[in-house]
Amino acid sequence: MSPHLIDFRERIVVEGKPISEEYLLRFLERWGSDAEDLGATFFEITTAMALQYFAEQEVDVAIIETGLGGRLDSTNVITPLVTGITSIAMDHQEYLGDTEESIAREKAGIMKRGIPAVIGPVSTSARVAIYEVAKESAPAVVIEAPRLYRTGDVRVSASGTTFTVEHGGQRQSLTTGLTGSAQAGNASVALSMLRAAGPPWTVTLDEAAAVLPRVTLPGRFQTVGNCILDVAHNPDGMRSLIATIAELRPAEPIIGVLGVLADKDWRQMMIVLASAVERIVLIAPPSAPPERAWNPQEAEEFARSRGIGARFEPDFDGAVKSAASSEGMVLITGSFHTVGDALIALGQSTL
Repeated sequence: MSPHLIDFRERIVVEGKPISEEYLLRFLERWGSDAEDLGATFFEITTAMALQYFAEQEVDVAIIETGLGGRLDSTNVITPLVTGITSIAMDHQEYLGDTEESIAREKAGIMKRGIPAVIGPVSTSARVAIYEVAKESAPAVVIEAPRLYRTGDVRVSASGTTFTVEHGGQRQSLTTGLTGSAQAGNASVALSMLRAAGPPWTVTLDEAAAVLPRVTLPGRFQTVGNCILDVAHNPDGMRSLIATIAELRPAEPIIGVLGVLADKDWRQMMIVLASAVERIVLIAPPSAPPERAWNPQEAEEFARSRGIGARFEPDFDGAVKSAASSEGMVLITGSFHTVGDALIALGQSTL
């Protein structure tokens, strides 16, 4: 999975244990010069490392997340048991296109001839685009997860999300350890993919009910003290986050701590965030690549022009710790870099 929050080894994990530092060094010593000669990118090297590591570990099954899009992504060299598209959002438009349809076509590029494909809750235009690609790639079947595993009665709490699932004449209440109404749709996609992969991967609703409460994922509505940290890094993600906050009705005041990469639609993200918080603290995550670092002072000026209460704090760690010591709730969001650096400032680890 990618990107990581704090430690690169979060990207490559087998049975809950991250790849070792020793393995990383051995791989780079063996293949580093060849990778440079080939002009391989960081993600291409990472993908090759992950696939070799999984092979050497003799894993029974691997879950491979694409890095960007799908059609041209490094991970698209594999022949999977099943492919899945969880959702379509406006992001990475400079690479994937500036419409949902174009982004959907790029993501649908992971579909393979004769391999089942699962799609989650997407817009009608995105669904049409996916089916157009399917005519060419000819997957064994295209499964719409919301139709196969129907979800409803979604209830969100700080400890997770509970919802009902209907499938094969059965109705079951499930609870996942992840917080947010979107998690019901994500669970539907996961169940559909496991079923499409066939024996021995298909699970019953009773089995799902037993394991889903134990699901955790750092940086996704993660609670640390009075802080909630979430990697929402585009307007759709921010809207989903704010909707979850509204459902929880946390103690006020709510302070937003925001750090975004420059190539994201940070203006729209600020507008959405401002609708739910008393004020916004603008920060620049130290780990952000220099070429993608945003200008919080420009964001401060934008906020002023829109009547949004926001101020830039140049001391990242100081701003996070100060916000964490305040009353009410603190929402730290905007990018993986922001959340990862904030977790470090709060003394947290992801491994």
